[in-house]
Amino acid sequence: MSQGKQFGKLFSANIKMMFREKQVWFWNLFFPIILMSIFILIFGGGSDKAFKAKVAVVKPEQSQAAEGMYQGLKQIPVFTWQSEEPVSQEQADSLIKNKDVDGVIVLPDNGQAQSIKLIVNRENETSATSQALRGILDHFVTQANFQKAGITPAFKLETDSITSGSEDLSSVDFLMTGMIALAIAQGGLFGMVDLVEMRRKGLLKRLRMTPVRMGLLGLASMLVRFVLGVVQIAVLTVIGVYGFGAHLHLDIATLIVAFFIGSLAFNAIGYLISSFSKSLEAYMGVANIASFLMMFISGIFFPVNSLPDWLQSVTSAIPLTYFVEGLRDGMVYGEGLVTSDFWFGIGVLALWGAIAYMIGATLYRRTKVEVR
Repeated sequence: MSQGKQFGKLFSANIKMMFREKQVWFWNLFFPIILMSIFILIFGGGSDKAFKAKVAVVKPEQSQAAEGMYQGLKQIPVFTWQSEEPVSQEQADSLIKNKDVDGVIVLPDNGQAQSIKLIVNRENETSATSQALRGILDHFVTQANFQKAGITPAFKLETDSITSGSEDLSSVDFLMTGMIALAIAQGGLFGMVDLVEMRRKGLLKRLRMTPVRMGLLGLASMLVRFVLGVVQIAVLTVIGVYGFGAHLHLDIATLIVAFFIGSLAFNAIGYLISSFSKSLEAYMGVANIASFLMMFISGIFFPVNSLPDWLQSVTSAIPLTYFVEGLRDGMVYGEGLVTSDFWFGIGVLALWGAIAYMIGATLYRRTKVEVR
């Protein structure tokens, strides 16, 4: 039988095996949908509700300075007051401990106190709301100092944002494309577990006794996962666009190149893992470690440049980093083929895939395939 016919038979057999396995549909389709939905709801920032912080204030009864500040604080629109009147220090401590408010503001008296104190719950000390409260009060104190000194600020801060893509891009688009890349990558990493099962049952040993080439078996398995990846990207994109309002600015050529090379690269890595894994537990352990290490430092949930400098150097060697960037170039930025960064990333992905496949094929060819 020619190699072409061998490959066709192996590809058909793998397709049938994939459709018969219900777990494939859960872990490669339903689980990514659930995971994407959770992360977009948590981090998508798609809520129309304006930022509000619930606060209480402690104000000395006889203090002109505190009264003036109190009236000024009441004008800040993002503050929701726990009560219309100031509270005592004991009440404030209770409100903070019970997390009934985001923060308590303690105003100065007419004596020695010359500062405004912000009290937050220690468990929420590093939260976004606590950080926002610090920034708002710091600005308020600065303005109060200027007024007391009779100084008119010479400068003011204005903020704006720009993007390399279309102006309607949002964090939902960023998360959707990241989750699509993660789902396809995990499909490749975990998708070769059937080869380990074939080894356990002795099927690979029997195949070694036939004219079937082991390299074609791995290539057929990888292309089956490629077909599944097409389904993944279509389903997750539809849900992201129509379910969460994500925006698409497609560059079809860029998307095809990034998807094809990236999908095959991660399937090749999964093929490599299966080549030296003697059991399902060993395979899943290695695949889980690889997936977990790449998941949080590859720009899926937040930009890579927000990571520490030493960690950014690590991400530059991780294939998932370039796969995520390539998919975003093709799906939301609408560019890629004309940029050198895109082709560098594609080159890294192709190198990972080629090396993983060659090592995996060599191990399958030279090592024993039966389980003792």
